[in-house]
Amino acid sequence: MPLAYERHGSGPHLVLLHGLGHRRQGWTAVLDLLTPHREVIAIDLPGHGESPPLRPNGEEPIRAMGIEIAGLLGELGLDRPHLAGNSLGGALALGLAAEGLGASVTALSPAGFSEHRYQVAYAHAVFSAARLGSLAIAPAIPALSRRPTGRGVLYGTMVSRPGRISPEQAIGDVANFAKSAPVMRLVFADPPAFTSPVEGVPVTIAWGTRDRILPPSNAAVARERIPHARFVDLPGCGHVPMTDDPELVARVLLEGSQGI
Repeated sequence: MPLAYERHGSGPHLVLLHGLGHRRQGWTAVLDLLTPHREVIAIDLPGHGESPPLRPNGEEPIRAMGIEIAGLLGELGLDRPHLAGNSLGGALALGLAAEGLGASVTALSPAGFSEHRYQVAYAHAVFSAARLGSLAIAPAIPALSRRPTGRGVLYGTMVSRPGRISPEQAIGDVANFAKSAPVMRLVFADPPAFTSPVEGVPVTIAWGTRDRILPPSNAAVARERIPHARFVDLPGCGHVPMTDDPELVARVLLEGSQGI
């Protein structure tokens, strides 16, 4: 069974990769701003959304995900599309670009650049608590999703403006978060540390100034490892910035994938 994806718009190809525990609908807030200028391919990562479970087959989990995504790009006939991703998706986009599979890469709060080991442990604790909490309050999730304050309870650590997320997206996201527990365990058992050189392509790395999962100070590590990258602040945005400021995020994605 192939990875699930959706395709919209026209123009140069732009592949969007979501973060750990999320799904391709996480990009919905920016789609209408991108599709007049790009043909967007939003993918559910292995073990997420409507995609089949991740089967590492002896590979590190991040490497296994990258292999599956690269396979889908080949099946779709996409020759070096522009790549973009958030969090784990950002690390995957950078990894694909490092293998020569992208024309450019834009990473939003990418994983793999933690300054200290405790940051990975903290992120693991936050994700585990969120998953267990969502199971514990499962009967109340529809009611919580209908109110901005309730969506704050569900999303408070991930975004800075949870009231901008629709009730329908909130309900779907929480269900997906529970479904992706097996791949979360695999990833946190072998967390990414991005050290591969990304050469010959433009790289943009953007970080939400209110990111509570991977702090903006991680950008300093990214700057050391990818010195030619363009670095952009996302003022007021959290770890998953697409709904916090769709116009800003869309602009960063378009600027990062232009002129190639």
